[in-house]
Amino acid sequence: MENNTQWEKLREKLGQYINVDLKEMIISNARKKDRITKIKVRPVLLKQDVAYQVSSFKGKQVFHENMAPEALCENCIKWLRNDFGQMEVHHQQGALICLSNKKGTLTVKEKKSPAVTNSKTKDCNVTENDVQVTEKKEVRIPAEERLQELSHNRKKKYILEENTPVGFLLDLGVQTPQGKIIHSAYDKFRQINRFLEFVEDVLPALEDREVIRVLDFGCGKSYLTFAIYHYLHEIKKREVQIIGLDLKEDVIAHCNALKDKYGYTDLHFLTGDIKDYTGQDEVDMVVTLHACDTATDYALHKALKWNAKVILSVPCCHHEANRQIKNETLRPMLNYGIVKDRMAALATDALRALLLEKQGYETQLLEFIDMTHTPKNILIRAVKRSKMISAAKQKELAKQETEFTELLGIHTTLQKLLEE
Repeated sequence: MENNTQWEKLREKLGQYINVDLKEMIISNARKKDRITKIKVRPVLLKQDVAYQVSSFKGKQVFHENMAPEALCENCIKWLRNDFGQMEVHHQQGALICLSNKKGTLTVKEKKSPAVTNSKTKDCNVTENDVQVTEKKEVRIPAEERLQELSHNRKKKYILEENTPVGFLLDLGVQTPQGKIIHSAYDKFRQINRFLEFVEDVLPALEDREVIRVLDFGCGKSYLTFAIYHYLHEIKKREVQIIGLDLKEDVIAHCNALKDKYGYTDLHFLTGDIKDYTGQDEVDMVVTLHACDTATDYALHKALKWNAKVILSVPCCHHEANRQIKNETLRPMLNYGIVKDRMAALATDALRALLLEKQGYETQLLEFIDMTHTPKNILIRAVKRSKMISAAKQKELAKQETEFTELLGIHTTLQKLLEE
């Protein structure tokens, strides 16, 4: 039986390193090459708090997530214990090198920075039966300068840059003619750039496409539709065919006038309903931003029928599950409307992610935009796997679906569409 003391000692050591003076962490030597192969961590300043940006690498894709120090520490233990063989921690005061093998043997070496004085260091080799801890005198280095450095680096470099005029941003009321971001539209500007970051992350999955075909369901004023076209065609120089679909005829007419003004010949806007749309046989990327309630389900189902390589969906409203959800044991939660509403939303999107996994997609639920700007902040990102999942995995996911939906008493539109 594995001695947990070694991991407790490492957890204690990480607690000393995961702070404002952390420079970088690199977790590598993945045990399963078809999954995440490397993880990098760096501190970032979010508002006035230090958090840690975790960048996970899979092939040419990079996935980003921010973590609090406690969560990062626990994940480092989990990663090193189960998925990776090496972790390097680079800190203002020195470096920590951790090696782990499949048998549970852990080796940790610590090297102090020459700038740190009055400290004693020695190698720390940890095995199941022999735990040694690096001895050092505590040296406190003021963090004010480091915080100031993080503050200076926090100004985000956007894909669509500030002070650089872009035609559609001007006409849609986001920029001034000089390229300045209009104050009341700054949240929209950040939202557009955040979405383009998600597109950038999945672009490697579309490398083999000579022409990238995109369909934006419920495009509305088409901030994102124009942004996707501008990014893919103007910045990345890719050939594209993009269609925006919405129910509002006046909005679609305005969008078509703007795309003609810009000369966006491969961008088209159509009036129509998501569930009735049959204009395409193949689509590479399906986008839905705030498609209300079951409209998201119809969009996801269309994407599955087209065997889309990428799905990016930010659902809005979850009335269907809210009406259905029922469980006597959960009555203390379901008795309160606001709690029930949030629970229905989370349950619906988690189920959607599971159903996409069953259909052969690698699926994530990610924060789209900060909760202070919109409560509809979960993005479903699904990328088609190169290989179908095994029959055993299919069976396990089906079991999870059945148990989950029976527990909550729900049967969603996407489930019905897939059953049909």
